[in-house]
Amino acid sequence: MSLRATLDFLLYDWLHAEDLTRRTRFTDHSRETFDAVLDTCERIAREKYAPFNRTVDTEEPRLDGDKVILPQATHDAHRAYAESGMLSAAQDYQEGGMQLPYTIEAAANGFFGLASVSIGSALLTKGNANLLLVHGTEMQKAVFARNELNGRFAGTMCLSEPQAGSSLSDIATRAVPDGPDFENDPLGPRYRLTGNKMWISAGDHELTENIVHLVLAKIPGPDGKLIPGTRGISLFIVPKKMVGTDGQLTGVRNDVALAGLNHKLGWRGTTNTLLNFGEGRFPVPSTGAGQAQAGAVGYLVGRPHEGLRCMFHMMNEARIGVGTAAVVLGLAGYYASLDYAKNRPQGRPLGPAGKDPAQPQVRIIEHADVKRMLLAQKSYCEGALALELYCARLVDEQHTADPAVADDARLLLEVLTPIAKSWPSEWCLEANSLAIQVHGGYGYTRDFPVEQYWRDNRLNMIHEGTHGIQAADLLGRKVLMEDGKGLQLLAGRINATIERATNKPDLAADASALAAALQQVGAATKAAWATGVPGEALANAVPYMQAFGHMVLAWIWLDVALVAAAAPAGAAREGRLRAQRFFFHYELPKIGAWLNVVSARDPTCADMPEESF
Repeated sequence: MSLRATLDFLLYDWLHAEDLTRRTRFTDHSRETFDAVLDTCERIAREKYAPFNRTVDTEEPRLDGDKVILPQATHDAHRAYAESGMLSAAQDYQEGGMQLPYTIEAAANGFFGLASVSIGSALLTKGNANLLLVHGTEMQKAVFARNELNGRFAGTMCLSEPQAGSSLSDIATRAVPDGPDFENDPLGPRYRLTGNKMWISAGDHELTENIVHLVLAKIPGPDGKLIPGTRGISLFIVPKKMVGTDGQLTGVRNDVALAGLNHKLGWRGTTNTLLNFGEGRFPVPSTGAGQAQAGAVGYLVGRPHEGLRCMFHMMNEARIGVGTAAVVLGLAGYYASLDYAKNRPQGRPLGPAGKDPAQPQVRIIEHADVKRMLLAQKSYCEGALALELYCARLVDEQHTADPAVADDARLLLEVLTPIAKSWPSEWCLEANSLAIQVHGGYGYTRDFPVEQYWRDNRLNMIHEGTHGIQAADLLGRKVLMEDGKGLQLLAGRINATIERATNKPDLAADASALAAALQQVGAATKAAWATGVPGEALANAVPYMQAFGHMVLAWIWLDVALVAAAAPAGAAREGRLRAQRFFFHYELPKIGAWLNVVSARDPTCADMPEESF
């Protein structure tokens, strides 16, 4: 089963993506145009990405003076992606876009991650531009966002700092007005930034004419001190090279200096940087006829002190993208290990006949435990792919459905986003580990690609919010927001699937199991917050998220199985139903152990004395 065949089933048979063409925004589209986009992306990924996945893993970015050198294959792949129109695929026609549903865009981008996640599909550039189209001024949209969407500029987001990591309230990058007339710059209120940012993906390269950094920084108060916490955070556009109001480069380099490259376990083809803002290496003239001075020039986005609110617009999109990257890396390992298992002879069947060395060896796919490992991979990855596409469909509902439906989609997406990011990054990584195991000792060598898939996927549990951050967000905020309405909406969707499945004899027992899981999660949510003490409730937030995620994936699989069961008999139908059965028999029962410590508000971890480690 190929990725394309799985996408076709999920998009058209399960999610009914063709129905979106009845919406005003998408009336120019049809299944034919959707398929043409999928065909184009599949072809580019096959020709420009897949053959060079090992190349970009071994030929890491390197410095030549102030320039980052990348393999020619990366340049060619980026050019092909930009020329395909996928950078602006979901944008309005007036933005040069196709007004493509985000559901189709997300599905099409899966081909690039499958072929070489390390080369990438400009996820941050699109997120950067999307943020500016919502929160930027008309000039900022014209000069920065539209030049990102047409491929001239690339984009980043600069949040973390060496001393702060994920604790954004502790960032120390400063922004001060650039002269008395700072508010009148046509590109936005002009500031000077000083500070350091760490872990900046695509932070420097020569793939595009310019790089647009979106930087979080704090504007000092009247006393000259930074406002503590997140209240003082503002958002700034900081271009690598200065730009005029016509969108053309002025020939002046901004005071943004590459301080070093991070050398990672995986994603080695993606430049990851430490950037210094305002260290004085590239002084820029002040507004008017002022003398060149230190400090990176930045233009305020939105209002002062509302930077985090603006940035989360980009981060939430990025989290769905991270989840999708984890899914397709898991699928890459699954496809590789399935092919290996079908062709690798080793061992003999269990029983008396298997003890006869004169008997021929069997292929390892004939061993029950290898089938277990393959079925686990299939259930994790195809289930997670369905979840990501479901979330992408919610994005389309949020923006194009009737107001009541759109608001439900917004709230449901809020609850599901931590799961869409975290669940695939944990369990599709486990799928990659199983792919190595299927290969045996060969899987641990560089002769086969599965070790690279595992290395690449290991990053996804960390970036765009670690597991712990996602778990605290889920249990500490998302299930409680708006008096628990989002959790109630999700429960309603799950119960609707249970009701349909209860009437199917082959699925009735699984429907009952899912109903029990939903009840367990609801009870654990109440028990965690029984005392109202956040420290007690959140001490076991990660086990809660693991159980919650397994419940969500079980729901997704049961819903998919209802459609699969009605399909014509064949290998694809049988495979989906077996994967659903595996998840219910082998995975769903795990939630009890996770929820036990949540419900008891078990203090074992929280109360562990530091010296006892």
